[in-house]
Amino acid sequence: MMASRLPYESKFQGFTRLGFVARGLLYIIIAWLVLRTGRTEDLTGALEYVGRGTGRILLIALAAGLAVYGLWRLGDAASGMESGHGQWKTIGKRTAAGIIGIIYLYLAYKAVSVLLVGSAEAGDARDHARTVLDLPGGELVLGFAALVFLIAGAAQLRKSWSCSFLRRLDEGAGQQTWIKWLGRIGYAARGIVFLVVAFLIGRAAVDSQADEAGSLEQALDFFASPIDKWIAAGLLLFGLFSLIEARFRRIHRPPVEEVERQVTEKVTG
Repeated sequence: MMASRLPYESKFQGFTRLGFVARGLLYIIIAWLVLRTGRTEDLTGALEYVGRGTGRILLIALAAGLAVYGLWRLGDAASGMESGHGQWKTIGKRTAAGIIGIIYLYLAYKAVSVLLVGSAEAGDARDHARTVLDLPGGELVLGFAALVFLIAGAAQLRKSWSCSFLRRLDEGAGQQTWIKWLGRIGYAARGIVFLVVAFLIGRAAVDSQADEAGSLEQALDFFASPIDKWIAAGLLLFGLFSLIEARFRRIHRPPVEEVERQVTEKVTG
């Protein structure tokens, strides 16, 4: 039985690594646009940029990678294969994994939209904020979104400080100083961006003004030159670190035996 699962597990790990590659390439593209052209884009805008001309082949790979990454995160939320079990803090990690999974599946959907119709067919953060504010209790919903980004930003900065991201890498890679600093600077830049997004969304919630909201694009525009270039350089390093993760991250296999046991208990129970 175990031997028959080895090919499946190998494919699972390989597709998951493709997801890290997709995440890394998106951040590299966003950073490259800022550093080379001064143009800022969010993740959806980066997908539209890639989808032009010969970039469609890359976009197909990105769509597949983003979908796999999203499913992997949802799998972690459901099973705790990465986040763990049995402790209160693991509940937070699994909840975060679920949110991340939904976001990346949404990005995969947008990549497919670009492939099929040439655009992501989506408004920007301000359009989304306007829709939310039109709902009953919209300010509270936006406030909750701001809180989520605030927590996410703090978590990124904590990772940068503690270097906890190295624990998930193979031992040889985790001991490399240059890899450590790729991650530290990358996570710090990502954390700062998340905190700015939290501020923009929170401000929109408090003032009930959708035009004050923002996503990654507006967060990069928030900084004056040359600070915006420094932040973009940090995101570039985060993208490169994601490629390192694609190669050296230890990826746990799905809990196949546990799922089989639960299914068997329900069928025979």
